Amino acid sequence: MNEPQRPLHRVLMVSDFFYPNFGGVENHIFYLAQCLMQRGHKVVVATHAYGRRSGVRYMTNGLKVYYIPWLPFYLQTSFPTLFGTFPIFRTIILRERITIVHGHQAFSTLCHEAIMHARTMGYKTVFTDHSLCGFADVASIHMNKVLQYTLADVQQAICVSHTSKENTHLRSTLPPEKIFVIPNAVDTAMFQPDPSKRIKDKVVIVIISRLVYRKGADLLVEVIPEVCRLFPQVHIIIGGDGPKRVRLEEMREKYHLQDRVEMLGAVAHSDVRNCLVRGHIFLNSSLTEAFCIAIVEAACCGLLTVSTKVGGVPEACMDSVLPPEYIVLAEPIPARMVVAVAQAIELLPSVDPFAMHTQMRTLYSWPDVAERTETVYTHAMNTENEGLLQRLERYYACGPWAGKLFCLVVILDYIFWHFLQWWQPAEEMDVAPDFQPQEESGNVRVVNRS
Repeated sequence: MNEPQRPLHRVLMVSDFFYPNFGGVENHIFYLAQCLMQRGHKVVVATHAYGRRSGVRYMTNGLKVYYIPWLPFYLQTSFPTLFGTFPIFRTIILRERITIVHGHQAFSTLCHEAIMHARTMGYKTVFTDHSLCGFADVASIHMNKVLQYTLADVQQAICVSHTSKENTHLRSTLPPEKIFVIPNAVDTAMFQPDPSKRIKDKVVIVIISRLVYRKGADLLVEVIPEVCRLFPQVHIIIGGDGPKRVRLEEMREKYHLQDRVEMLGAVAHSDVRNCLVRGHIFLNSSLTEAFCIAIVEAACCGLLTVSTKVGGVPEACMDSVLPPEYIVLAEPIPARMVVAVAQAIELLPSVDPFAMHTQMRTLYSWPDVAERTETVYTHAMNTENEGLLQRLERYYACGPWAGKLFCLVVILDYIFWHFLQWWQPAEEMDVAPDFQPQEESGNVRVVNRS
């Protein structure tokens, strides 16, 4: 018997974080979009403008990206406008004939606004959370309330680890049955080991991270001098930039480690592999992690990992996402991190970089992530359509004061939508043609899909 045909979706992925910016969210969106397109789906990305990169651009395999002329406000997130982006998103959704909107990252303003506008227009939405967030500080309290507002009306949510799922559930009160866990993946073909690049008679420790508090830069300031004191053969390479770089440079001068601690500055993602293959050990000092893709990239390059025991990292090891023989965990305390580095140095003779890469290649697959995400899309599309009153009931339950405010925002958004329908009817909008790469030549051809 013939297998039932898979439903094909037309997906709009929205986030403030995308190329030319580099990071875990940016890579996740790009690789997921590429694999979904290979499975026959239509994928469009919307983000804010980056410098002169504004308007419509096409990337690999005809991936269409809308760089909305909205300037970043803080840490690459755009300024919140609530309703200012509605005309743009409505035009994109109608021209591209989108069927589902997929927002990425809780810190993305565009993500929250796109999901709100899509739900007002009656489209199904999915949200992916890539980070963990606290509950005590003022910024986290406000961020969690915004997340509660957005997730009150999404069909499904995706988290990259079970720790992240629990965190998202507690922050947003979204029912756990609506949250899927789909771990990140890595393009193993890009991260091949090359032991010939390593310095002979040295143990090279590589650190590639944003130099900020959350990534444990202050922890490195205390760990690195002690490691260098105990192990004269250790050489340290630090790749990354951020506000804590000054502290690391001051530490290097204070302990006269200029010849043993190499500061590379910001490293493009295309150069990450070239930095990793120079090392024996990868050191991750993050204070919070939903799913650390950097340790997986390091393992693919054959590096033994030393990591803080936080967030989804221990869970990843228990689930065999990163086998325990390839990682040494420690509490985020300087003395225990130094002990973990010592243990890793002792384990180095038993590590086979090529065997490690082979095992990582079997554990990680972007096509598998795309297939599981496709299942989430299908679940979202199969949910019942709801009217404005049903949506307002959920928003009203978000709190005695916040609930009323959320309802007011949704009602105003609904009125604005009807104004836009009168001002620019959907029937008068041109439909954008679809582009598909020709397999035999790699060129792009136009395909009119009805």
